[in-house]
Amino acid sequence: MTQAIAPRAAATTTGGVAFRVRVLLLLLLAVIGAVLAGAAPASAHAALTGSDPQQGAVVSQAPTQVSLTFSEKVAMSDGSVRVLDPKGKRVDTGKATDLGGTTYGVKLHSGLPDGTFTVTYQVVSADSHPVSGAFTFSVGAPSQTSVALSDPAVGGGVVGALYGVGRYVSYAGFILLVGGAAFVLACWQRGAGVRPVQRLVVSGWLALTGATLALLLLRGSYVGSGKVGDIFDLTLLGQVLQTKSGAALVSRLLLLAAGALFIAVLFGAYARRDEADVTDTSGKDDGPDKGGVDVDAEKRDLTFGLAIGGAVVAAGLAASWAMAEHASTGIQASLAMPVDVLHLLAVAVWLGGLSTLLVALFRAPAETQIDAVAVRRFSRLAFSSVTVLAATGIYQSWRQVGSWSALTGTWYGQLLLIKIGLVAVLVGIAWISRRWTAQLSEAPQPKAMATAGAKAGAPAGAKALAELRTKQPTKVPAKSRDSSFEGSDSTDSNSRDANSGGSNSAGSNSGNSRRAAQLARQQAAVATARQKRLRDADPARAGLRRSVLAEAGVAVVLLAVTTVLTSTEPGRTEEAAQQATSSSSQRSGPLSLKLPFDTGGQDGKGTAEVTLDPARVGGNEMHVFVERPNGKAFDVPEVKVAFTLAAKKIGPLPVTPDRIATGHWSAIGVQIPMAGDWEIAVTVRTSDIDQTTVTKNAKIG
Repeated sequence: MTQAIAPRAAATTTGGVAFRVRVLLLLLLAVIGAVLAGAAPASAHAALTGSDPQQGAVVSQAPTQVSLTFSEKVAMSDGSVRVLDPKGKRVDTGKATDLGGTTYGVKLHSGLPDGTFTVTYQVVSADSHPVSGAFTFSVGAPSQTSVALSDPAVGGGVVGALYGVGRYVSYAGFILLVGGAAFVLACWQRGAGVRPVQRLVVSGWLALTGATLALLLLRGSYVGSGKVGDIFDLTLLGQVLQTKSGAALVSRLLLLAAGALFIAVLFGAYARRDEADVTDTSGKDDGPDKGGVDVDAEKRDLTFGLAIGGAVVAAGLAASWAMAEHASTGIQASLAMPVDVLHLLAVAVWLGGLSTLLVALFRAPAETQIDAVAVRRFSRLAFSSVTVLAATGIYQSWRQVGSWSALTGTWYGQLLLIKIGLVAVLVGIAWISRRWTAQLSEAPQPKAMATAGAKAGAPAGAKALAELRTKQPTKVPAKSRDSSFEGSDSTDSNSRDANSGGSNSAGSNSGNSRRAAQLARQQAAVATARQKRLRDADPARAGLRRSVLAEAGVAVVLLAVTTVLTSTEPGRTEEAAQQATSSSSQRSGPLSLKLPFDTGGQDGKGTAEVTLDPARVGGNEMHVFVERPNGKAFDVPEVKVAFTLAAKKIGPLPVTPDRIATGHWSAIGVQIPMAGDWEIAVTVRTSDIDQTTVTKNAKIG
């Protein structure tokens, strides 16, 4: 009966912890699996907003080049754009050129036959994500094309899945590393000597380092062929090192080397300083301690140094994401990057500190359990982090979404709404945790815990073992016996019986030693169980454990959604691409508008018909026909046209056509710089003093 009690107590204590940890792990795996299953093969952050020839267009003569316009700058290499004839043969020169702005082109060979041509592109957007796609145009008339594109979508397949997992692991490692270290330095300095906390922070460093190395190796294949065999291609690795993403990953590895030194000092010299000063509970500088060394002053200096060094390393790690992803491109990039660094640091301090608090509440030894002061410090730190998170998040949301329609009508906006909801739930649970924290009683100091442990009987077991080894009778003090420790009298009796004959043989002496060791382990287990029962008897601490566990569960889901958000096409870009696609699909052929006018004078009424061919981005041919109400040509003195794109604050772009014949005006090479809903204003003058301007909107591009 004696031998079964300690294991049962240990199982009761650790079983609940193991169950909760398993639940959290399963939740994390389920969320990651669901996200990966629903993610698109390629997360394009630059969208194709226009081309010349346009998608599906039929041109009378073969073009000399094909141009593509994207929503942001992209990186191109030879072979990024391929043009295939109806038989699947390449008809481009293979060398892509920058035509200015966000437009790129590739030259075509001369003498192209009639039929349908396929244009494929595979580029890397300015925020490091691969982009691929294809479209067709026809020369003369459409034909049945035999081109079959069997290449997998860029960013997909096994390599894409591995790259996605690497991104999840790197974010999780960053949060545990930065948040755990910040929790120790700012809230619970005694935690530097607690093994579970040390393992958590070191695990974060190992996860971030391993994931960064994996991403560096996967990068070349991820943005290129997508083949597993290309992962260890040193040529591709050399090309990756010359890109912005490669430089960011290498910088992250260098910063992690400095982070390893930081961890060594934090859990080495700093932890020893804390152990040297652990008996000083006054919180005041009482001057030189033993040996003439002022431990308090040394600890303050070391804390300050670690805080400065850790902040620099943490900010550098956050910047390795900011300078290579969403924040580095688009509007206000110079402001967006430091804001993104603050956002990442706030997330790490909040969620990483929460993870460390969870470990401290469930896994820290009883004699070093976290106290109420440390929990309250973290509560204040978490509140500050949430404030920074909200402010930076609002700015980032405006920058990436741009409109209310994109917030609800794009995948990025919908994910953002989910994230906002999760943050709201997390803040609500945190408010419950703050209520438990306010009721939390102070934990016993380490010295008091040691005294309680001695009274519980653990030292008595160790003394029994020492006495048996010296062949002296063991007398366990009566105060070391626990009323719940059934069978202790019989055990003591057996021990005394064994000791009475222990001098007769070496085998008997060995048996007595084993029994004493067993007795010591049982009594130590009972003492530990009693200490944990005393610790858990505080209802506020038990409530805090439950609420923090719930916070951690929501935080796991929040981390998964945030990681998907960083690899999703921003709402601004997606909406612009949708508008460009819809405008091109709604109209095929020239644009024709009729605008009735009345200048107010005698014989001042008529109709102006404006035609624009091909009504796309780039050069267009414009004709204006002015007619009287009876349909006859109207010979007016002057006609002017202006184009305005209010959504992008472009224009008015004036065009003065030339008079061709009575009632017929024309202009060649009318430039339309961007696709969109343009306002076309026509000014007609019928006399020296009578003129009017009429407007109408039309989709162009």
